[in-house]
Amino acid sequence: MAALTCFKAYDIRGELGTELNDDIAYRIGRAYGEFIRPKTIVVGGDVRQTSESLKLALANGLRDAGTDVLDIGMSGTEEIYFATFHLGIDGGIEVTASHNPMNYNGMKLVREGARPISGDTGLRDVQRLAEANDFAQVEESKRGSYKQISVLDAYIDHLMGYIDLNNFTKPMKLVINSGNGAAGHVIDEIEKRFQQANAPVSFIKIHHQADATFPNGIPNPLLPECRKDTSDAVREHQANMGIAFDGDFDRCFLFDENAEFIEGYYIVGLLAEAFLKKEPGAKIIHDPRLTWNTIDVVTKAGGVPVMSKTGHAFIKERMREEDAVYGGEMSAHHYFRDFAYCDSGMIPWLLVAELQAVKGKTLSGLVSERMKAFPCSGEINYKVQNSHNIIGKITDLYAKDAIKRDETDGISLEFDSWRMNIRTSNTEPLLRMNIESKKDPVLVNDMLEKISFLIKAH
Repeated sequence: MAALTCFKAYDIRGELGTELNDDIAYRIGRAYGEFIRPKTIVVGGDVRQTSESLKLALANGLRDAGTDVLDIGMSGTEEIYFATFHLGIDGGIEVTASHNPMNYNGMKLVREGARPISGDTGLRDVQRLAEANDFAQVEESKRGSYKQISVLDAYIDHLMGYIDLNNFTKPMKLVINSGNGAAGHVIDEIEKRFQQANAPVSFIKIHHQADATFPNGIPNPLLPECRKDTSDAVREHQANMGIAFDGDFDRCFLFDENAEFIEGYYIVGLLAEAFLKKEPGAKIIHDPRLTWNTIDVVTKAGGVPVMSKTGHAFIKERMREEDAVYGGEMSAHHYFRDFAYCDSGMIPWLLVAELQAVKGKTLSGLVSERMKAFPCSGEINYKVQNSHNIIGKITDLYAKDAIKRDETDGISLEFDSWRMNIRTSNTEPLLRMNIESKKDPVLVNDMLEKISFLIKAH
């Protein structure tokens, strides 16, 4: 029984050919069907060249397990989330490698209510069955059905329900970079809704067409080298905001009117405040990497900040437990109660555009005070072999002077004027570090330099 190395902590991802191919996709579909026993499931895929064949192999496996398959075609991950909860069916699978290299693909799995299936909620069981590959022959009459459908109109209706188009009374220019990924078809439909409402918002679309060859590079705006095209277009068109997506658009990244990239951390605070205006006293979930700004904003707005371990499965579970209205991670994942507690890359930019329209402020105007109050390093990644040893050394050195220590995710240490979180990645062989301070960007840089030196010395 060969191990399937494409099964990761939260999802399935692997190198094409060796780790993931049509045969393995079939086995995953069959295993999902045998384990969950769903009556009906929805499948979709991103723009990658192998997504269609992997999706059809997956669908065959599901059908052989007696599951009826609904195929929504080329789609982003959140369209699968939406279809699963909107149609009230038993689960969904999106074939996507998101921002991984060209020679990779993968899958994100959910069950009824768009609840994630990850390491401790069924993914290991699916893996065990797929690895055993001990499936009975199936009679044709017992196979599930296959049907192509569209939920696009209903999905766009849902998205537009988060904002009021009547608030857009002044001209606004938005640069939207779909990164040649799956977002373009959704942007086109949203643009139509603005036009139908005669809202004076113009969409400047770059790298808009879905293209499996990714002629402008794999879309991952979390990497500084992937931001230039968006910021250049904001400058060129003197736009109010730039919006860039990753490949399956479950994350969006925002640029202000000066073409400056805005850390996802500050967008969390902005959206938390907006939701608390509509629902005073609500709970807001945040991750432990950077916290001071979010806690300050939420507390002042009369909400309740709740910290959760990093990662979509943990955040979604905690949001359900707490019945939180919104959850945000600094990595640009934003979660919404009304979206079945799932993350969406479309809802955040719509809300931020509306905030600019309602408040009559630029994006930099909305976040600059918060950025000054709590400057941060952004997430710094280090490729290391012995991450646990390094975390131990840094903890030994600094913990004795800390006023607060937290181990929700890695180690967080708080001091009077600065705070740090250092953790190992759940998905890659990396050490990740974040540092923030109170009104002291020089201190952030100083501490970053000192701790980086310690890490690199090992």
